[in-house]
Amino acid sequence: MISIRNQVENAFGGIDVQLKKRYDLIPNMVETVKQYMAHEKEVLTNLTSMRAKAMSGNVSAEEKMDLDAQMSSAMKSIMVSVENYPELKASKNMELLQRSLNEVEAQISAARRTYNSAVTKYNTSIEVFPNSIIANSQGYERKSVFEISSVERENVQIKNLF
Repeated sequence: MISIRNQVENAFGGIDVQLKKRYDLIPNMVETVKQYMAHEKEVLTNLTSMRAKAMSGNVSAEEKMDLDAQMSSAMKSIMVSVENYPELKASKNMELLQRSLNEVEAQISAARRTYNSAVTKYNTSIEVFPNSIIANSQGYERKSVFEISSVERENVQIKNLF
């Protein structure tokens, strides 16, 4: 059970690494996108604020998951906007940035899957007899899998982004 619990912590660490990578890209993205998209200022300001909060070190795992969901939603909004502005798509910096963001988002998605797999294995381990007896006596508790909000499951309404 200790080994499985450690795998969960390691998998969450993998998410943390990918989120840090994303947070490091955001300042560059903000500066590049600011030059092209004045109307997206609020979204960019929110992204910067969320990044600062996530990097403060004073957030729990649950808060970090919530921040990640909010940032994913904001990033989608920016990417949809970029698709609608040919002058942004033509910018070499923007193309490079988009590729980098897509790569980071794919890596975050893979890290989330790894984490959810480890959590499922952990939860099963502490709930199956005879491990459940030991787990209860040692204070092992179920962990939550990483889930996206119902809002993120909906289709993007482009008209609402402008």
